[in-house]
Amino acid sequence: MAYIGLISDTHGYFDEKVRRFLEPVDVVWHAGDFGTGAVMQEIASFKPLVGVYGNCDGYDVRDYHPVMRFFEQDGMSVLMTHIGGYPGRYDYRALRLIEAYRPQIFVCGHSHILKVVRDQHYDMMVLNPGAAGIQGFHLVRTALRFRIEDGELKDMEVGEWDRNNQI
Repeated sequence: MAYIGLISDTHGYFDEKVRRFLEPVDVVWHAGDFGTGAVMQEIASFKPLVGVYGNCDGYDVRDYHPVMRFFEQDGMSVLMTHIGGYPGRYDYRALRLIEAYRPQIFVCGHSHILKVVRDQHYDMMVLNPGAAGIQGFHLVRTALRFRIEDGELKDMEVGEWDRNNQI
């Protein structure tokens, strides 16, 4: 059983509120746009980190994380990439990956909009944690945490913080 924290779009900002939300998890998944190599290293020194780079990440992040990951976590197959989209509106590159890998969980970021939805057509959960950072149009910073146990997602929780109230 794994307890997972899922974040994206930190854009160089990893504060105490997000850190407290992620404190009980075993591993942090980051769906891209770390923002800086320093934030990537900060998260990696806080918890084990599985990530992909985003369109705003430089080589200080791209040298450590690929554009896409396909892996298994406690009996579930996971496909992670930064730019993904949603059921019926997938980015064409993400759609090719989904069709090739047929994951049970598809993780993406980029939109800064929290979304957890089941794609009936591909029989998978789509998880976008929204944006944990303060850069962008979003008004609320968000993150997810959940368990994977015996091939099932369980205990999904949302963390929310006002973007303008950073302290």
